[in-house]
Amino acid sequence: MTGMAVSEGWQARLDLEFALSQQKTVISKRRHSGPLTIQRPFYPEGDVCHLYLLHPPGGVVAGDSLTININATADSSALITTPAAGKFYRSQGALAKQKVSIKVAAGATLEWLPQETIIYEGAQVVSELLIELDEKASFIGWEVLALGRPAANEGFTTGEVTLSWQIYCADTLFYQERIKLDARAFAARWGLNGHSASGTLLVYPASSVQLQKVQELIGDQPGRGVTLIDDLLISRALDNRADRLREFFQQVWVLLRPDVLNRHACEPRIWAT
Repeated sequence: MTGMAVSEGWQARLDLEFALSQQKTVISKRRHSGPLTIQRPFYPEGDVCHLYLLHPPGGVVAGDSLTININATADSSALITTPAAGKFYRSQGALAKQKVSIKVAAGATLEWLPQETIIYEGAQVVSELLIELDEKASFIGWEVLALGRPAANEGFTTGEVTLSWQIYCADTLFYQERIKLDARAFAARWGLNGHSASGTLLVYPASSVQLQKVQELIGDQPGRGVTLIDDLLISRALDNRADRLREFFQQVWVLLRPDVLNRHACEPRIWAT
């Protein structure tokens, strides 16, 4: 991406800290600048803080930069989602950036479950996800991308998305991945093979028991896969529809949440709208 133009846009930042207080998780610290904020938290499970992340402009344009920092302190439990799909719009060359940093302390559980992100044809996007887990923390998270807009007969013949993930456990780099998606990767058999939607789901801690459960759920479904690297379960999926892919990830979440977080699934109300 060397040589891409840089333009000024929204520089938005949101810092959140969760803490256990009187048997319930509360937002102990909150700071934001620019158009990035949250709705009032919900407590459909009594003690778990369900939170909706808001980006009022409704989309990210060239030059915008979003920074989200989340800290789940000891024994807290939070679930974060979004009320609608995120959008990255077409660019004439300038980058749109997003960086999400998540830290989960001992005994804490954090679920990062945003709705899908739509990358418009011609967008230039850099997205970073940094996860720092205590050895005794629990985490479930996913990222679902929709390249182009198939319903509008739009593919992904121009544009570029660079994804960077780093996961630390007990202060040691545990997993690292960098992916570049462009027109070639979108079309190639070694890439997305023309599938407009792709996604990754991460679960920690997991074992061969959870691996087998997801394998049985997948069965002979095409475009679905799962693997286990030490205590980290990684499920990947390709589809022609982002909603169908997210539905698969929700099924995995429903299946594994009782094992990993010791809680039955409680879907955010916004998912039903």
